[in-house]
Amino acid sequence: MHRPGSLLIIFLTVFIDLLGFGIVLPLLPLYGRQFAADYSLSPAATGWTIGLLMSSFSAMQFLFAPWWGRLSDRIGRRPVLLVGLAGSVVFYFLFGIATLWRNMTLLFVSRIGAGIAGATISTAQAYIADTTSKESRTKGMALIGAAFGLGFTFGPLFGYLAVPSGTGDPGAGPGYAAAALSFVALGLAIFLLPESLSPESERAARRAFDFASLRDALATPSIGVLLLTNFICVLSFANFESTMALLIKDEAGHFRFTFQQVCLTFAYVGLALTVVQGGIVRRVSGRMAEATMAAGGAVTEIVGFLLLGRAALSGSIAELLVALAVVVAGFAFITPSVNSLLSRRSDPTKQGGVLGLAQSTSALARILGPLLGNRLFASGAELPLWLAAGLMGVGLVLVLAGARRGHDYGEG
Repeated sequence: MHRPGSLLIIFLTVFIDLLGFGIVLPLLPLYGRQFAADYSLSPAATGWTIGLLMSSFSAMQFLFAPWWGRLSDRIGRRPVLLVGLAGSVVFYFLFGIATLWRNMTLLFVSRIGAGIAGATISTAQAYIADTTSKESRTKGMALIGAAFGLGFTFGPLFGYLAVPSGTGDPGAGPGYAAAALSFVALGLAIFLLPESLSPESERAARRAFDFASLRDALATPSIGVLLLTNFICVLSFANFESTMALLIKDEAGHFRFTFQQVCLTFAYVGLALTVVQGGIVRRVSGRMAEATMAAGGAVTEIVGFLLLGRAALSGSIAELLVALAVVVAGFAFITPSVNSLLSRRSDPTKQGGVLGLAQSTSALARILGPLLGNRLFASGAELPLWLAAGLMGVGLVLVLAGARRGHDYGEG
């Protein structure tokens, strides 16, 4: 084990870096639509372009996270994390330049680069595994989840401050602010983060997609259904998440939020997710079966998406805020419940591979979700919401099927 403060430093490093991500995320589709108009793209082409722009980050994480992990096994966690943070500084600064020049190509380059740099989150998880005992590892890994939740809450608030005015073009400020925050995280890592890798550290092989793990997983009853459930549920949410900024900013719609209001709305979503996961899901998780929690989450999300569709048609901001809270609450329940079911149904010696497959299916869903959602949005602002509700209906059926088909490992 290493210095007691190392976990705090890795938490602060990840949190500050994710603040930068949270600043850019709400405004990204809005920049994309502005630039598409400059290039005189058709509505359909605009939808595909924004979808690709949103998906490029997740695609790079899917491809590069295993590579960064293998590299950190060889040269150490600290240098990989430093390179990733330095890359975030460069590519968020490039994002600011792209928005200043209104250059779509440079915008894509900045998002692809930021995705490659941000894929070192898996190395941060390996750092925690190096510096914690098996008994305390779950609590250690929860730091990454907390950093994500707080980053998605406070990042949009920083974006609010970075936008010079509530109306008009937000300009390069959000990109520069994200770069500055990543620079602070880089400084913390350079001066305060020790190396965690030692000869006795656990080193797991990391593959982009482990077909041996897939074969073993599918041989276990219900695992295949649960993996498909995970993919469908994340696909539904990613389809909605990538179009939310367009929905509430759409000049042709009822809301017509300013850039600052868009940032505040995303901060509200992040806060709701943090409160539900930390204050409700943790309290009921030991008292309620995972299948019941997952099914309840799926039903809640369906209701939330239908309410969002109604709010989009009526233009009621009160309905919008209630619907967003309902959707986020459902997602907060279903995701950890499905992962817990996957863990309980798996051979303990193969849990890592199965959960790695779940991460891979989630990454694929986050690649496809923006492509589907933004293409549909070009044809109708409410269409991604109806698709999300339909997908969650499929997810509910799969959750129930998975719960009935299998049992915990070693039982039955």
